[in-house]
Amino acid sequence: MKWRFIAALMSVTLLVLLVQDIPLGFYLQQVEHERIITSLERDAFVLAGRSEQALETDTVDDDAELIAAVKKYRDAGGSRVVIVNTSGTAVVISDDDQADVGTSYLNRPEIAEALTGQISSGHRFSATLNQELLYVTVPILSGTDVLGAVRLTYPDYIVANKVNDQLRLLSIVALMALLLAAVVGYIVAGSIVKRIKALQTATEELAAGNLTTRANEDSGTSEIKSLAESFNDMAERLELLINQQRTFAADASHQLRTPLTALRLRLERAHDLLETDPAGATERLAAAEAEADRLSNLIEGLLLLSRTEAADVQRVTVDLAALTRDRVEQWHALAGESGVKLRYEGPVSVDVIAVPNAVEQIVDNFIDNALSVSPAKSKIIVRVLTAGSLASLHVLDQGPGLTPEECTRAFDRFWRANSDRHGSGLGLAIVAQLARASGGRAQLSPRAEGGLDASVSFDIARN
Repeated sequence: MKWRFIAALMSVTLLVLLVQDIPLGFYLQQVEHERIITSLERDAFVLAGRSEQALETDTVDDDAELIAAVKKYRDAGGSRVVIVNTSGTAVVISDDDQADVGTSYLNRPEIAEALTGQISSGHRFSATLNQELLYVTVPILSGTDVLGAVRLTYPDYIVANKVNDQLRLLSIVALMALLLAAVVGYIVAGSIVKRIKALQTATEELAAGNLTTRANEDSGTSEIKSLAESFNDMAERLELLINQQRTFAADASHQLRTPLTALRLRLERAHDLLETDPAGATERLAAAEAEADRLSNLIEGLLLLSRTEAADVQRVTVDLAALTRDRVEQWHALAGESGVKLRYEGPVSVDVIAVPNAVEQIVDNFIDNALSVSPAKSKIIVRVLTAGSLASLHVLDQGPGLTPEECTRAFDRFWRANSDRHGSGLGLAIVAQLARASGGRAQLSPRAEGGLDASVSFDIARN
């Protein structure tokens, strides 16, 4: 993977360099030609100005300064200079060999064009010199009269050499960029592959059963960090679910063993008494039925608790006051049979955020627990309060109460107070889990006047 990444990065870099450097080479060649042409044209006008008086007075042959200036220009810039008169005859040349003086250049298109008063430039192949030349030809003017022309020629290979030097420099820069890309690619690819291999190792360990394995979230690119965070979230969720399954299995195995044993013994005893003591057998069967009911309630509590822990339930807006008032009305009859007064205090309506059916189950568990410990002629008050952004549900009883330590332990699974002999020990654990799932908190507090204040807080829904 690492070498594929490096190869891909170098390929992209090379493609970018080619796309950039090839047009740039042509551009540099064009710019250099234009620069030379502009320079030659400027110098040609300077020499034309120097030649004007000599041609006008026909004293070119005697103008030593002009001849010296022409040769000096040749030596400095490398250009060949030819000055012709109106007939196209060379009167001054920059060659050391002056054999071409007096030669007619009228057959040169650029000379003929300049003698008409026009400037001409371009490049052509010189058969005499056997090479490509750049040339510029300008007229020598005296007012509107054309006295002759000046032609400057420049070897094209010099331009090509300058362009090639620049291209070689670009090639060196491109090669360095390619090597840098390879080095960077090697470093980056090595880091990425290392992080991915670490994630792969963590995945394999997790698949092998090591639920505590976690990926490093503090190193690598942002994408690798995000992938590591997602992996850790998944691992934590998986660990939680498996631990919940293990806890459920352990709790179920432990808590179901006792009622199952008791149920079996009562049924066996009832079987033994069927012929000798029918009344005793009936009593044992009634006890077995009660034990079966306890066993059923225990199983239902375990299943409900497991579902509330494992499920990622979406919270919704519910009317805490209306739901609580409705559940109080449903419990009125049973409370009356126990000689306990049950009443609701609070607002008519208050919307809170909770998981579906959480409020109903919390109220039912709180009232059920309160009724189981409330003496006859006592009161149970179900109250809904609001304070700031929170709403709270309170169930106040006048029972024996609990110590602060017992209030803390009461939400543990299968914990039961000494006064509670018939419960499964799961009711308050379910309440605590439903409260957490709803974003709230369950709490038990001893009352100063006796009894308990069982409460759950909820976030008030915002419109």
